[in-house]
Amino acid sequence: MKYHEPVLASESIEALDIKKDGKYVDATFGGGGHSRLILNELGEKGRLYAFDQDDDALRNLIDDERFVFNHHNFRFIKQFLRLHGVKQVDGILADLGVSSHQLDEPERGFSYRFEADLDMRMNRKDDRKASDILNSYSAEELQRVFSEYGEVRNSRSLAQKIVQEREVKKILTIGDFLSVVEPLIRGFRGRYLSQVFQALRIEVNDEMGALHAFLESTLEILKPGGRLVVISYHSMEDRPVKNFLKTGNVEGEVKKDFYGKIERPFDIINKGVMVPSDEEIERNPRARSAKMRVGIKL
Repeated sequence: MKYHEPVLASESIEALDIKKDGKYVDATFGGGGHSRLILNELGEKGRLYAFDQDDDALRNLIDDERFVFNHHNFRFIKQFLRLHGVKQVDGILADLGVSSHQLDEPERGFSYRFEADLDMRMNRKDDRKASDILNSYSAEELQRVFSEYGEVRNSRSLAQKIVQEREVKKILTIGDFLSVVEPLIRGFRGRYLSQVFQALRIEVNDEMGALHAFLESTLEILKPGGRLVVISYHSMEDRPVKNFLKTGNVEGEVKKDFYGKIERPFDIINKGVMVPSDEEIERNPRARSAKMRVGIKL
């Protein structure tokens, strides 16, 4: 089985506008699809620094002296580039979210399609699993997670039901969780469960905290004229990316200089977003929600 088919592959490489002797970052290495395409464009003096916290990504490492792998979360991009003596780079690519491989491995606990322990850790050295959250968070905390990260409409009822049911039996497996969730499903089952599982996954891995830290680091790491290319898959990811490219902060707070001129850190390419073609979505259905935004550092 293919680890993960890179989404918007040719479009993202074109957006990076790769220089033969440039320094680039693949912030979400995964199966290495984007990295291999970047290396194809680099010359002998070019360098690619890749990041991924998932142990499974180690199976896909590339034997190339121009390639440097960092087995860490991309939130630490600045620190590890410094360790390699790199202060600034020419381009950064981040393909956010969960990989096809992670969704398709039952024991990882990312998908409601399989029976397994409720894990969902991208970094399996972390202590906290999805089951820990379900069995320890208060009803108010659970409601926040499902509402904020999954946009689950009946998040309050779901949170209360979880707290009620765990008093009888701990929620440890996907089956345990589904037995709690099923009676509360509103609308299309697949969509509802996807929202609920997405919310849990984001909380387990502090994905929004990592994304915000990563984006803020890029302002310092990118050279003037350097390019930031980000592919996101849901509104919680896309919103801070859009805000950051427009204003330089994830909140979207417009800042002005002494003369009242709006400070814009990036020249935004394609004022809207780029999305996969119908042909790509037919070939790879998981690309259907992808949105790509590109900014050039001013």
